[in-house]
Amino acid sequence: MKQLYFHADVVTMEEENGEIQTAQAVLVEDGTIIEVGDEEELRQKAGENCEYIDCEGKALLPAFIDAHSHLTAQAQSFSYCDLSGAKSFADITNLLVDFAVSRGIKQGEYVIGFGYDHNALLEKRHPDRHVLDRASQEIIKKLPESFTNFPGNDSENEGIPIAISHASGHMGVLSTAALHAMGIAASPENKMIGREADGSLSGYLEEKAFIDLTAAMPKPSLEQSMKNIERAQQLYWSYGITTMQDGLTKADEWKLLKAMAEQEKLHSDVVCYVDLKDHRAIVQENPEYTKNYRNHLRIGGYKIFLDGSPQGKTAWLTEPYEGETDYRGYPSYSDEQVQAFVRESVEDSQQLLAHCNGDAAAQQYIDACEQIGGTAKLRPVMIHAQLLREDQLPKLKELGMIPSYFVAHTWFWGDIHLKNLGKARTEKISPVKTAVELGLPYTFHQDTPVIPPDMMQTVWCAVNRRSKDGVVLGEQQRVSVKDALKAVTVNAAYQYFEENQKGSIRQGKQADFVLLSENPLKADPKKLNEIWVLKTFFRGEKVYEAQK
Repeated sequence: MKQLYFHADVVTMEEENGEIQTAQAVLVEDGTIIEVGDEEELRQKAGENCEYIDCEGKALLPAFIDAHSHLTAQAQSFSYCDLSGAKSFADITNLLVDFAVSRGIKQGEYVIGFGYDHNALLEKRHPDRHVLDRASQEIIKKLPESFTNFPGNDSENEGIPIAISHASGHMGVLSTAALHAMGIAASPENKMIGREADGSLSGYLEEKAFIDLTAAMPKPSLEQSMKNIERAQQLYWSYGITTMQDGLTKADEWKLLKAMAEQEKLHSDVVCYVDLKDHRAIVQENPEYTKNYRNHLRIGGYKIFLDGSPQGKTAWLTEPYEGETDYRGYPSYSDEQVQAFVRESVEDSQQLLAHCNGDAAAQQYIDACEQIGGTAKLRPVMIHAQLLREDQLPKLKELGMIPSYFVAHTWFWGDIHLKNLGKARTEKISPVKTAVELGLPYTFHQDTPVIPPDMMQTVWCAVNRRSKDGVVLGEQQRVSVKDALKAVTVNAAYQYFEENQKGSIRQGKQADFVLLSENPLKADPKKLNEIWVLKTFFRGEKVYEAQK
């Protein structure tokens, strides 16, 4: 079956003499592009048995490629209370209570929330177990039938177990009942478990203490999880994305995605990066998924964490945080452990993605790859690369390492970074322009569900680098619209070793397209975030259309 996409402003993302090539129409057959060019010429070649798709003069681009996110975590979040709009502890309490009541929570069940940001709260700090205990009491009062004989928050029973996650996913808070249910005990040696002045648990946990805990949290049923994945795919399509990532795949996530693939319920290409620390066996036991897609699912390699988040002040820096004498955040692993991870990725011939926010973490990854050798052919990726220094970038090019920037930090947490990192360091976060000047491949991502997978907003962030307070953060690191678009198309395809199949509109490539309301190359750069997705096509099939 042939398709002709016509009356289009085709932005191919193919370059000639530094300019992006354009066209009027694209001819597709069986999900593959067979020709790009003049509309009248392609009409003559289309033949009688052809579907004509009128693009109404709008911009047709290659579909966007998600360079790093957590598809299964986004899906799972649909079963949790959304705390992203909370502006105070009172808001958190009200949202949790309304959620629990609307779901009819019963005795023995957890209430889980996701997405609060302490930086955005009136109190300017993380909530504690007492805040969640009060929410527990309110829930019990409003659901008398479920908790008729429930003693509530007293010496015998601390109430309903409640757990909430910070937007970064690197820290969170548990109620008293959840702390006891999860067996969390105060430990003076463990600085990642928060304590009150008297030494008792505050309910706050960060990094390994919290991340390890989330794996043991109650999860939706397999049936509900599959429905959530279908919903998550629709979310990504609404932002023009047809290649999605699960950026930390463990046993439960693999079981879910493999079941989706076997039942042919994945209608996008999904690439998994397996947790190298604890789940290396997934790669070894599923070799048929490591080379090519099977029903749109593929294992792309491994993932490790080397530090935390800058907005949470757990990213590992070479110089102290602003206002601190010595505190620089901290690493997740020793140098020897990181070298062992890199060695394993080379032994298994698997690409390695390493979460590095701070420049010290970035240096640890660089040193490990240099020490072990043999990584360049695997195109290792430095995820986030927030505080990656300009002087470190040449070494990335030498090692064949790709920085995948979370450049939208400039908008979402730019003002917080000014406070935590100071002006000089903040103006150099996500040094995209330096990568462009070095000829170093780079990509952009949103780390969804940390923020929505809004590619055009991210492109706007890279071009404008403005904070919510209107501060320009590093004008020297602003990039052109063309270079920003490359990060979410051709460069992202390269990161996945799929540059011959995706990332541009060219003969022989996959017919993955996004139809935008305006051509980004012709739009006002200050209004790029106002361009919206009209339609998304995956292998020639329309998977999304905006409501008019």
